[in-house]
Amino acid sequence: MPPVTRISKEAIIQTAYEIVRKKGMEGINARAIAKKLNCSIQPIFHKFNNMEELKEELIVKIKETYQNYLKESWKEEHPYKAMGMNYIRFAKEEPKLFQIILMGKNKISAEEFVVHDENYEDIKTKVSQATGFSGEQLREFHLKIWIFTHGLATMLATQTCQFTEEQISSMLTDIFNALYREEKSKGELNHE
Repeated sequence: MPPVTRISKEAIIQTAYEIVRKKGMEGINARAIAKKLNCSIQPIFHKFNNMEELKEELIVKIKETYQNYLKESWKEEHPYKAMGMNYIRFAKEEPKLFQIILMGKNKISAEEFVVHDENYEDIKTKVSQATGFSGEQLREFHLKIWIFTHGLATMLATQTCQFTEEQISSMLTDIFNALYREEKSKGELNHE
């Protein structure tokens, strides 16, 4: 009798992750994972109760990848702009992962979507450092920036349009400056 091959939970998740990076969530099933691992489906269901449980852990891994893209921004000279650039880079380099965690169907508002980002507290700090805004003004400014940035990222993730890094950088600078001037003038009007 041949020796039993032990397949770890981590190996199963990593294999599922590699599949989803290429084929999206619809490419994930026990047979596809087992084939790539060169085993039966039995080890998969030994480590996970069902495919939904595996997919939940896979989502955690995908979110970690996203977090790593954003965390690179905090080291940059202009971290708020770098965050936008890295958000878009994530969409371009990992379109299937971006689509899974950032383009799914939600019944929440754009504001709720932004506020529920795990990085929101760090983001608020970076927005404040970049603009001097706080409170409602900060929230409004970031929401508009995020909507624009998400639109660019979505176009790249779905291959609707292609942009160079220079074009993306220029557009983010332009929208930042335009919205900054708008919010600044609104703030000045409110203080008169």
